[in-house]
Amino acid sequence: MHMSQSGFALITGASGGIGECFARSLAPRGYDLVLAARSKDKLELLADELQKKNQIRVIPISVDLSLHEGVATLVNELRKGGIETSLLVNNAGFGARGRFWELSLERQAEMIRLNIQALVELTYLLLPDMIRKRAGAIINVSSTASFQPVPYTTTYSATKAFVTSFSEALAEELKPYGVRVVTLCPGGTETNFFAAGQYGMNTMPGGLQSPQEVVDAALKGLDRGSRLVVPRLLNKLMVASERLVPRSLVIKAAARMFRV
Repeated sequence: MHMSQSGFALITGASGGIGECFARSLAPRGYDLVLAARSKDKLELLADELQKKNQIRVIPISVDLSLHEGVATLVNELRKGGIETSLLVNNAGFGARGRFWELSLERQAEMIRLNIQALVELTYLLLPDMIRKRAGAIINVSSTASFQPVPYTTTYSATKAFVTSFSEALAEELKPYGVRVVTLCPGGTETNFFAAGQYGMNTMPGGLQSPQEVVDAALKGLDRGSRLVVPRLLNKLMVASERLVPRSLVIKAAARMFRV
């Protein structure tokens, strides 16, 4: 098995949905892959399939990044294997729908750890190699929910507002070092996100987009040097129109869509 020309891509939340699509799309581009998620069996099956099909190295690492020690565990595995990452895809995350005070505090704290803290820690720990080489890229998966407060998924939309703000600022900081940062903001996507977070299907105008459509837009953006990628025209129009409407009306409209 040869060492790839593209280097290693690390994908978190790689066992399904958008993460799995990233793995399937990056493998033919010649990246060796590190696939991180909780689900050991799914990861091993996917790793096996992609390795055989693409003649690349695929390393599955079963880890729960919502735990305090999750990121350290993952980075230690990478260091033990002498793996330097040339592309980091921070995709792991989850949401929850309901009244803020009725949702479990523990679950919401876990969400903040996974959606924000794990993403920041992984970026911080893997960035020095990229800066040293003056090459590399990071794709942070945010959401169209990051552009406005969303009642009834209050904590989730706030975590994504952090991700978008953090990623766009970091992109500017890293410009002189040749490291690219793409902030990916999909709208509703066909993954287990909705079932896991108890979201109703009626909340998504224009219906759900496929995870492949989201990943294709992200990689096209990466190739073009785009910093912010909002897949699908309808989502772009919604994000643009929200800037023109009073914020109080935007929040009311979001509350109507997500009210429980």
